[in-house]
Amino acid sequence: MELTYIIKKEDTETYETIHAILRNTLHISNRLLTKLIENNCITLNNSICDTRNSFKENDMLIVDFDYSEDNANVISTKMDLDIIYEDEWLFIVNKPAGVAIHPSILHYADSLSNGVKFYFDSIGLQKKIRPVNRLDFNTSRIGCFRKMCLYPRIT
Repeated sequence: MELTYIIKKEDTETYETIHAILRNTLHISNRLLTKLIENNCITLNNSICDTRNSFKENDMLIVDFDYSEDNANVISTKMDLDIIYEDEWLFIVNKPAGVAIHPSILHYADSLSNGVKFYFDSIGLQKKIRPVNRLDFNTSRIGCFRKMCLYPRIT
C-alpha cells in the first residue's frame, strides 16, 4: 500500500525538509517514520531519498507501507476464524467467548492473535500482529487487527 503526495507551493514556504512534510502534513509518527526510513520505503521523484533533504514544488513523494516485519514473537496456530471484513489495512473477525485476544502465559498458543498469525503466514503477509481492541476472555465481540500501520487522514 502506497501513499503518493505531490509537494505543494505552501509546503515549500512552510517546511525545509522531507521529514517535516512527513511528520506535519502526512502525520506519520516518529516510530513509523524510523521503520520506513530503515526499509527504504520513502522516495522522492522515484528515487530513495534522505528525509533530511529539501524538495521543490511538484516533487512526488511516495511512502510505501508494504514492508516486512518480524512477527516471530507470536506462535502460529491453525484455527477456524470467522472473518467479517478484510482489506489492505484491517482484518476483522468474530471473537468467540472463551478465547483470549493476546497470547499470555495461560494462552501462549491458543489466542486469537495466534490464529491471525497463522492466517497472515498462509497469505504471505509478514506483519506484526496488532490487535486494535482489547476484549475480555469471556466476551464475544468483533476483534479488529491492523494489517498495516495506519496514518491519520490528511486534511
